[in-house]
Amino acid sequence: MYLAANGRPDAPPRPAGARRRVPGTVIALGAVSLVTDISSEMVTAVLPLYLVLGLGLTPLQFGFLDGLFNGATALVRLLGGRLADRGGRHKRVAGAGYLLSALSRLGLLLAGGATAGIAASLAADRLGKGVRTAPRDALISLSSPPGELGRSFGVHRAMDTTGALLGPLVAFAVLWATADAYDAVFVVSFCVGLLGVLLLVMYVPAAPAGPPVRTRPATHRPLRDPAFRRILYAASLLGAATIGDAFLYLLLQQGLDLPPALFPLLPLGAAVGYLLLSVPAGRIADRTGRRVPFLLGHAALLGAYAVLLGPVTWTTLVVVLALLGIFYAATDGVLMALAGPVLPAHGRASGFAILQTGQALARLVGAAGFGAAWTFWGSGPALATAAAVLAAALVAAWRVLPASPPPPSSAVASPPPTSSAPAPSATPEAS
Repeated sequence: MYLAANGRPDAPPRPAGARRRVPGTVIALGAVSLVTDISSEMVTAVLPLYLVLGLGLTPLQFGFLDGLFNGATALVRLLGGRLADRGGRHKRVAGAGYLLSALSRLGLLLAGGATAGIAASLAADRLGKGVRTAPRDALISLSSPPGELGRSFGVHRAMDTTGALLGPLVAFAVLWATADAYDAVFVVSFCVGLLGVLLLVMYVPAAPAGPPVRTRPATHRPLRDPAFRRILYAASLLGAATIGDAFLYLLLQQGLDLPPALFPLLPLGAAVGYLLLSVPAGRIADRTGRRVPFLLGHAALLGAYAVLLGPVTWTTLVVVLALLGIFYAATDGVLMALAGPVLPAHGRASGFAILQTGQALARLVGAAGFGAAWTFWGSGPALATAAAVLAAALVAAWRVLPASPPPPSSAVASPPPTSSAPAPSATPEAS
């Protein structure tokens, strides 16, 4: 399959005939992500409430911790991607990340109210996520034809988001049944996380079966590729203008004066929108090009900021959560699908890791900056500034992000497998 024959290399044409089935590796990884997200979102849903309202952290402290532990995964993401590409250890590296995240729940349980223990547990969770994400996305990409990458990532993200949707519900049920006992949430989260690791070991193949991936010639080092650098610059610029969902949920909770017990339910609206729209967004991106949906997704996030600048009502809540769902559906998997075809198969995990690291570091700046602005200026001026910054970032990203990667000079498959650079169809070794 060639990367493009219709003048849009970022949207490879679908082969003639019946629509392809979603690769089995994608479904298996989706199941693992579904269960793991139930575990992680149980904690994520209650964490802002626990830290800000329970332990008394200021918005500046919470923003610093949240941004720091997202940004601290940078080196681990790069290391994980590099290790996964060496000898095709994608499944092994991803499994180590899933296990580390599951064990971090025990740390939260044992930490009690100690800030140092909570910080260490959060760091372990973020490190686990940083380790597993690039190898997992590389497995999805290597298992799918280039023209179907948007749909494959959309299906995976839909299953992943199903877990994100169920996680806050489980957390709400546990808090209700145990009279707001956060320890019980951490125990259940740990058990569910271990189930996700077991599913990975049993059902995710070490060598995903799929057609040979044909991509345009590229260097082994992604940063030497001009098209990849432009994608990285645009994604990082937009990431720095993203303040984080937790702040939006706190603004909604304060504006509506919601009872603390209802706070874990706020992410459900965004999760429903993401779940419903991720597959259609992926298909649209495959057919029309992945650049415009990615930018429009950030425009939806800008709309959420603008709506929150007005009076907060129940209508505001519905609109903001819907726009967040659109944002994630049009950006998360679509960005990976945009970058995949410009990366060599034997360096796919490393390239994804670099891209994800750029976003993580940029979001560290965004979260810490917004937390500081909220603390010193108040929530209204801080949000207005964030909206202006995101609008400027969108204009710049429109100019930076390539309309399409450079066209292939020929339909040459990736290099044959070697001990250090497996071929596109030579998938990870058994673990």
